Parts: sequence; C-alpha cells; structure tokens
Amino acid sequence: MFPVARAAQSLVARGIQHTAVRQAHRKHEPTFHDKYGTMVLLGGATMFSAVWGYVLTQLKIEWGFSPVGRVTPTEWRE
Repeated sequence: MFPVARAAQSLVARGIQHTAVRQAHRKHEPTFHDKYGTMVLLGGATMFSAVWGYVLTQLKIEWGFSPVGRVTPTEWRE
C-alpha cells in the first residue's frame, strides 16, 4: 500500500506544480480595481468631504454642549 500512496502523492504534487507554472506564465489582465480603484477612492473621499463640509458650515446647527443656563423651566399648569 505504501508505493500506491507515494504515487498518489507524487501525482498530486505534480498537478499543483503544473498549475502554479501555468498561472505564473499567464499575462496579468488588470481588473476593475486595478484600473479605477484609486479614482473611485478619491471620488468617494471628495464627495464625503464635500457633503460633510456643507453640513458643518451651512446648516444652522447649535453647537452649545450644555443647556444649563439657557433652558428656563415653565410654570406647571394643572
């Protein structure tokens, strides 16, 4: 049984070597991320910055952190 196992292992190893050699010699075709990845990232960062820049500067947001001294209680009505 030992020679059969050794032969099977040899065939598996040879198949892996052939696959690795075949993939190493194949030309690498650029994918979508290779072609446009940086531009998509920069475009997203620009949109993110523009939207949050507008939100933080143009909307009338009250930036007070504590309501103490600004909120006056009203009289209780029964």
